[in-house]
Amino acid sequence: MVRFLHTADWQIGLTRRFLEPEAQARFTAARADAIRRLGRIAHDQGCEFVVVCGDVFESNHLTGQTVRRALDALRSVPVPVYLLPGNHDPLDAASIYRSELFLAERPEHVHVLEVAGAHEVSPGVELVAAPWESKHPGRDLVAEAVATLPEGVAPDGVTRVVVGHGAVDDFDPEWRHSATIRTAPLVEALDQGRVHHVALGDRHSHTEVAGRGDIVYSGTPEPTRETEVDPGHVLVVDVDPSRPAGERARVRPHRVSTWRFLTLDRQVDAPADVEALDAELGALADKERTITFVNLRGTLSVAAHARLEEVRERHRDHLGALVERDQHRDVAVVSDEEVWRELGLGGYLASAVDQIQAQAHDSAQTPRDGGESVAEDEPGGRSAFVVGRPDDDESARDALSLLYRLGRSRA
Repeated sequence: MVRFLHTADWQIGLTRRFLEPEAQARFTAARADAIRRLGRIAHDQGCEFVVVCGDVFESNHLTGQTVRRALDALRSVPVPVYLLPGNHDPLDAASIYRSELFLAERPEHVHVLEVAGAHEVSPGVELVAAPWESKHPGRDLVAEAVATLPEGVAPDGVTRVVVGHGAVDDFDPEWRHSATIRTAPLVEALDQGRVHHVALGDRHSHTEVAGRGDIVYSGTPEPTRETEVDPGHVLVVDVDPSRPAGERARVRPHRVSTWRFLTLDRQVDAPADVEALDAELGALADKERTITFVNLRGTLSVAAHARLEEVRERHRDHLGALVERDQHRDVAVVSDEEVWRELGLGGYLASAVDQIQAQAHDSAQTPRDGGESVAEDEPGGRSAFVVGRPDDDESARDALSLLYRLGRSRA
């Protein structure tokens, strides 16, 4: 039996536009720290080596500091590490793996799988590598690597693990990507005993392919986006070639992530809904390492919207990030004269409110996309209008909320 650790898609150097500089620095450091954590798992679980199935680096154009810190983390891993170039860090003319810095400072136990085909990494253990030589190879690199093997069953005493990167046709049936990996030949090679396990990268969630435990994506050790289903793992894999096909591999996930992405879809139509959102955000664990996407819909009064802005600002300071994307933001604001009369505004604040309300009222009276006006007459004779949905009204909505908060602080 051979035991190794399977990981992929570290994407060292990854940046996210929605992160503030301080949070980005911690997010970046966490990716290097994950290497140290998986190294400890490899040691504690008795793994013979680590395979990284592509996209070790976010790109081939990173600072020397970023590369050095990754190499420092790799230096702490106590077993041999085999890096496969992927679509983010291919072996092209600008390859990090061929840079002077990497070649000069690479730890001795760290190896790059630069050549397609079988590599004996220890007596009786072969890694069948499928490295990317460009971002657009235009062919199935894994099939090519397996094709270099001799026909027939692997020799007795030899364990073969395919190390590949890319989408498989099971998840990309239309073959939208030119380097799509064909599943059927891999299943055939496994069932024949020509190879014994297939370790893949590119899909960021821990995923079995074709319902088999011997064709597996490890996922990324730290999450990268909110759409990932099950990121944050590395896999400890036992491969026993003497067992029947389909039973040769035993895969055990180990969680190593410290960051998480969270999406909250919420309806906000009353002050109580805003308070519930405040309580929900306040109850989150590990806030400083939680990136929260908030998708809000509803209609709020000016006062309730001003309170919502306070909630957003406060939790944005506590969270790794609080993100609201325009396409998922649909909160209208209902403004009425009584709100402003209660505040008793005067001077420039009153003038600003009058001007913005007049502009928003004119906009609200204009039919949108051929539809009806959104101006409303509320019970009791109060005149109200809705702002916030069209692009032109977003600034009016935010301005009214700000003016309400300023007026309240002066009252």
